[in-house]
Amino acid sequence: MKPVLVVQGAKDVDEVPRLGELSDQAELRFATSSDELRDALPGADVMLGWSFRDASLPAAWDAATDLRWIHWAGAGVDAAVFPELAASDVQLTNAQGVFDVPMAEWVLGMIICFAKRVPQTLASQARGEWEYRLSEIVAGKRALVVGVGSIGRAVGRLLSAAGMEVEAIGRSARDNHPDFGHVYSVAELHTRLPLADYVVLITPLTEQTRNLFAAPEFNAMSSHARFINIGRGALVVEEDLLAALHDGQIAGAALDVFVEEPLPPQSPFWQAANCLVSPHMSGDYVEYEQTMADQFMHNWERYLAGEPLVNLVDKNLGFVPSSS
Repeated sequence: MKPVLVVQGAKDVDEVPRLGELSDQAELRFATSSDELRDALPGADVMLGWSFRDASLPAAWDAATDLRWIHWAGAGVDAAVFPELAASDVQLTNAQGVFDVPMAEWVLGMIICFAKRVPQTLASQARGEWEYRLSEIVAGKRALVVGVGSIGRAVGRLLSAAGMEVEAIGRSARDNHPDFGHVYSVAELHTRLPLADYVVLITPLTEQTRNLFAAPEFNAMSSHARFINIGRGALVVEEDLLAALHDGQIAGAALDVFVEEPLPPQSPFWQAANCLVSPHMSGDYVEYEQTMADQFMHNWERYLAGEPLVNLVDKNLGFVPSSS
């Protein structure tokens, strides 16, 4: 019998690249709501979570009696992991690797925007004003990357290539890291924050990292430092970040993620001083869905062959361990 594949977050085969190739290999079912997912899951072997923001799986979990593997089309799996799934034998994989380079480029781009005064230049151009100003040199500045997963490592490599001095914070301290040399532990965060010109936050959202950055962390940063968040909005206490920007405790922020998305029109982040707002697109690029589909198809072939899956998430940690 053909395995049953449920595609969550798509209405038909045309919405997911390459999915039509599986028409002869699997029974395809589609779901775009909790009710549709509940109807589709009985008897299903595999689920492709095509919409990484969708949090409908917990409500339909009791219908997933035969599920063996979930592939989540996103680097972060915070919307997919819940206690019942973590306690089950269902394997969970993610899209680690797809977004590493574009997100690292986005971070470097935001750093260059700050250093070269790009927002001020655009504002002066819009006013038709010839406003001479000095810029900053990026090379030699110090960056602290908080999170040493594959995206954090890509960020570290690119910033180092741009001449920056890069340090990293991980769950635990370690030496001889291939990208960072020494990695400081999260317990040492407050000793490293005052030294950074740029702080880049890219940890997975777990119960341990929720609200990781709040008033004490922003107070520990230098007043000339900029804060960049490409992880999840809930890693930050947003009211404390807004206060730090308003009071000049930090010099600026570039934010690609927020607690509420889309960011509401009335959000104070739109008008916050020295704040660059991006609509959760730092990792997305032309044809990125094709790359995600290729990654899933590679794992699909491994699944059918009974081979170990790539990008296997530790469901208790909420991310793919470095050893994987």
